[in-house]
This record gives sequence, C-alpha cells and structure tokens, in this order.
Amino acid sequence: MYNQLTEKDIQAMEAEIEDRKLNVRPKLLEAVKEARAQGDLSENFEYYAAKKEKNKNESRIRFLERMIKTAEIIPDDSGEDEIGVNTRVTVQFEDDGSEETYKLVTTMRGDSLNGLVSVESPIGKALLKHKAGDRVYVEINKNAGYYLIVKKIEKNPDEEEERLRDF
Repeated sequence: MYNQLTEKDIQAMEAEIEDRKLNVRPKLLEAVKEARAQGDLSENFEYYAAKKEKNKNESRIRFLERMIKTAEIIPDDSGEDEIGVNTRVTVQFEDDGSEETYKLVTTMRGDSLNGLVSVESPIGKALLKHKAGDRVYVEINKNAGYYLIVKKIEKNPDEEEERLRDF
C-alpha cells in the first residue's frame, strides 16, 4: 500500500530524519551512557527511561524512512477554481444544512479533529477536483453515503505549516 505525499511532505520528513540522526540520537545515546554509569541497572529508572527515549527516536526514524520509501508522490497543485491538496473548502451537508470547513492535506498531515482532512479519506477523495457549487456524493461504503454542496474554496489559505503526524 502506498501513501500519498507531496514533495513538500517528503522534504519535511527528510529534514526530521536528519535532525533525529544528527542532533537527537547523540544526545539520547549520551543519556543512556550516563545512566548506565550510575551502577546497578536492575533498579536504575534513569537508564530505562533513557533507553525508552532512544528506542522511540529510532522507531520514528524507521517509520519516516518507510513512509518515504512507500510514498506515491502527488502534485500539490490543482486548477485555480478546483479543490486540491492544501485547499480550504467550506461544505454544506445536504441532509441537515450544517456547514463545515476543512483543509485537504496529505495523510502525514491529517488531523480530522482540527479540520485537516486527508485526501485519502472518503470525504477527501470525493471533494478532489470539484468546484464551488458542485454537489458531491461521499461514499462511506457500498451501501451508504451522503451529499455535500461545495460552498467556498480557498487556494493556499494560509501558509501555516501543519505538523507531520506522529504514529
């Protein structure tokens, strides 16, 4: 299975890997070494805590490397009046008339609780390439779905940098 990432996502992930290898790793190795020097390891909490942090860092590095290796690079551009990656869109739910605003992002930046919806999610897939005024069907599964009306599209809504998602 491939995960969809933009070139910008790949660059951010590579920068994080480099920082973790060159800056974080040496500090954590030193912390393990210092804790080990304190003596009896069977009751040395500092040693186990330092070891846990070192392993967490190494696990994050492996995770990011695997995400890059299995990535499908997608363009982060779309037509001026189309919904694409990094587009903020306001939609109206046809069944109850309520409105929500989402920003479509790649999987590694998704955070639905904060309005950042992955382009690989059902709603993200359904909205891609649509325009303001379009009626869009969001398929939940083969037997269920709902309709949205695209109310407003904002291209490059703001340049705030969403964090890469943790695992």
